[in-house]
Amino acid sequence: MTVSENFSVPALILGAGAWGTALAIHWSKRAKPGQIVLWARSADQLRQLQEQRVNQRYLPAVPLPATLALTPSLRDALICFRERSQANAAGGLIVLACPVSGLSELASQIARVLGPAQPGEGLVWLSKGLLQGSRAERFYWPSDLVREAVNNQWPMAALTGPSFALEVAQGLPCGLTAASDDLQFARRLARICHGGGMRVYASDDLLGAELGGAVKNIMAIAAGVADGLGLGANARAALLTRGLAETARLAVALGARPESMLGLAVLGDLVLTATGDLSRNRRVGLGLAKGGSLAQILAGLGHVAEGVNASRAVAGLAEQSGVDMPIVQAVCQLLSGERSAKEILSELLSRDPVDELDPSIVEATKDSAQSQDAAKN
Repeated sequence: MTVSENFSVPALILGAGAWGTALAIHWSKRAKPGQIVLWARSADQLRQLQEQRVNQRYLPAVPLPATLALTPSLRDALICFRERSQANAAGGLIVLACPVSGLSELASQIARVLGPAQPGEGLVWLSKGLLQGSRAERFYWPSDLVREAVNNQWPMAALTGPSFALEVAQGLPCGLTAASDDLQFARRLARICHGGGMRVYASDDLLGAELGGAVKNIMAIAAGVADGLGLGANARAALLTRGLAETARLAVALGARPESMLGLAVLGDLVLTATGDLSRNRRVGLGLAKGGSLAQILAGLGHVAEGVNASRAVAGLAEQSGVDMPIVQAVCQLLSGERSAKEILSELLSRDPVDELDPSIVEATKDSAQSQDAAKN
């Protein structure tokens, strides 16, 4: 099916951080005036956006297109979205562009104002991470938070993959994954978003995509530490490869597909976040390696580094699942101040040698391949 270069549906983006603003800028270049609407939680920030037509805090180098509309009222924005989406034969999209910790509140407001989705409407989130509930044994992926908040009455998907906000806003090429339990919705989302230098692939392994998005931030902190200690490119390559193996072990234990580990949402995002200088999580690791305190480092970022919050949750989930994730555990100890970077490095290097190919991953890969062959036949 040919994909149009024009953006085909109304879209409301909730959150004017770096990624939400970047997506609004990117889509607005392909849309009619007012078709893409950006909502900012802060009245002061919205005023600045309206007056200067640039997001000074997050993307000061990229002007907002004249076609991008801005709105101060969440309720009014949602009501207007419903009117526009139902007037459009193809429906519309609401994008949750907030940290994982804000997903429940934002999705709940959508449910209260709009109720169930109408034909053609769908929810998309950009958040990456994992939350641990008030009960230590309960963990929440972004999809869990959104699904519960809207009573599972909206088609939903994660838009994820290697995507620095600044480069997306500048219109540089990127590849993303639209991941959903509903493959038809994932494919529809991919067709809508695809274009203008953004190539989007569909996946129905939502768990695999979300797991990759959470763990890669933790591995980026570890890579930043390694680079900050001057360990060299060889060490970084080994660290990321073994980090991907840890991710795959947890994926298999939770029921995600092992082949998803080689996709944009996992391997692609891991490479970008762990090696790119724009990575917030990598910068956390660099700062820790130089002896900075976590509080000072985070204050200097001015952005959320999701790997900090996700590390303990992922470590807890791995322990609950009986999965060995030594790099994740090391990052947790470093962030909590339990041990120094040099102590953790020494321990990781002194671990007993093991076979490179984990039997559980090998068997899961065979099972997945056999399942796909059976489905084709």
